[in-house]
Amino acid sequence: MTYAARPLLFTLDPETAHTMTIGALKLRGKLPGGAKADVRPRLATIVAGLSFPNPVGLAAGLDKNGEAIDGLFALGFGSVEIGTLTPLPQAGNPRPRLFRLVADRAVINRMGFNNHGLAAGIANVQRAIRRGAGLLGINVGANKDATDRVADYVAGVTAAAPLADYVTINISSPNTPGLRDLQHGAALAELLAACAAVKGRTPLFLKIAPDLDPAGIDGVARAAIDHGVDAIIIGNTTITRPPLSAADKRETGGLSGAPLAALARQRLADVRNATGGALPLVAAGGIDSGAEAYARLRAGASLVQLYSALVYAGPGLPARILRDLDALLARDGFATMAEAIGTAA
Repeated sequence: MTYAARPLLFTLDPETAHTMTIGALKLRGKLPGGAKADVRPRLATIVAGLSFPNPVGLAAGLDKNGEAIDGLFALGFGSVEIGTLTPLPQAGNPRPRLFRLVADRAVINRMGFNNHGLAAGIANVQRAIRRGAGLLGINVGANKDATDRVADYVAGVTAAAPLADYVTINISSPNTPGLRDLQHGAALAELLAACAAVKGRTPLFLKIAPDLDPAGIDGVARAAIDHGVDAIIIGNTTITRPPLSAADKRETGGLSGAPLAALARQRLADVRNATGGALPLVAAGGIDSGAEAYARLRAGASLVQLYSALVYAGPGLPARILRDLDALLARDGFATMAEAIGTAA
């Protein structure tokens, strides 16, 4: 399904189109009643002690600086995650660094945590009208040239926790050299312990890559449980390449969108098995319909997130997913979404 603005936006380079989209969402958020999440009784759920009005969230990356929080909630999302924010402003990698793979309904990016910095992002959160019925996540990372990346994450969690409903530690991006090394062993244990020490009562989510091997998944699961992580997001973009058709398929960077779905489904199952159901899971990657969201929930996810599908399906996608998800739950006799979670695992 397409949307009215797509032909115009697709004549522009992807990053320019993205900037225009953020501008439009900022304006939408200023309209009366604009910052309301879509509240559906059957879809309301509690995760990590937080009451989500619905399980469909926006993944980090679209609104890196928290400029359009209210406009994004106006699309119906039950949660919006801004960022990734780094302590210092960061330009990111050279352009071009964002590519549409239209034939594959996919995106490749090598953005490199471009953002205006933690202080600017936090100021935008403070200026937001606030969030209607939705929950706000703040996703934090480390600067590319940081000499102490753990200290960068601690700074991010410290600044974000008083304002966020949850904070996400993002160690899953493939576009910051060495960042994914934090997903393993002593480095991960040190990071989680340091962040847990400063988060206060704010839930801490951990975002991991879909490219982890079984040993890596087991290590993440143990560390997350041991250090009191409240949920795991699975996952980010992939550096693997399933069969693709578009001309830009050989660009380096992380792949997202429809071709990621199969890998993301498998990793969700792998992490659920590794955690034994001890932690809530958030599914991301290739979610573009109510049917796919329902499949992830039945496979064990408590929440889902999307981003790249919006490029192709437009701003009406969250509402369509919620409508269809509600109908699927009713069809199968589930009075609440919580009853469906993990029923196909």
